[in-house]
Amino acid sequence: MSTRVTKLCVLISGNGSNLQAIIDAVQAGRLNAQITGVISNRPNAYGLERAREAGIEAVCLDHMEYDDRASYDEALKSQINAFGADCVVLAGFMRILTPEFVDSFTGKLVNIHPSLLPKYKGLNTHQRAIDNGDKEHGVSVHFVTPELDGGPVIIQSRVPVFEEDTPSDLAERVQEQERRIYPLVLSWFSAGRLSMRNNKAVLDEQELPESGYAND
Repeated sequence: MSTRVTKLCVLISGNGSNLQAIIDAVQAGRLNAQITGVISNRPNAYGLERAREAGIEAVCLDHMEYDDRASYDEALKSQINAFGADCVVLAGFMRILTPEFVDSFTGKLVNIHPSLLPKYKGLNTHQRAIDNGDKEHGVSVHFVTPELDGGPVIIQSRVPVFEEDTPSDLAERVQEQERRIYPLVLSWFSAGRLSMRNNKAVLDEQELPESGYAND
């Protein structure tokens, strides 16, 4: 078990509700970590204000100011390294990252995705679950690999889908689970219990199944 405080860099694009859950977990002592910086690719992201209110350095790297994806990712990598991050936390960061960037942070880059992966990679997951008549939906936390939403799953949490649900209804139900499981996963990482080996998520020296840690 690690007792060293893990340094987190959180990447956002919008409201920052998962960022807030992580901040709250750190402040409550449930997560032995320090958020050394928050980065957004959008200058109007409210998550930047959440960070500043918590005394965390917040930086906007506006992707519109860069010529291409590679140059943006290089600037992003430099800023993350400047924050001294042990773990890079994607929390609603709406950018597809280059393989070169992802490979720079292998085993240190995690993401939260609003579906039960491998179902519904990409966008509009709640609408797609409703359109397909799914009885359950949910959220996955996974390590990031160059394949979009394709890295090994660490944990999933499931929610019911009701006949009268709208995408916003379903999103609200999923987001409640997101705010619960993301700090939990980061606490495992910070304690030295969680790693990625041979493209598998490993918790307490045990490879996790494709659906991740059982959390029904």
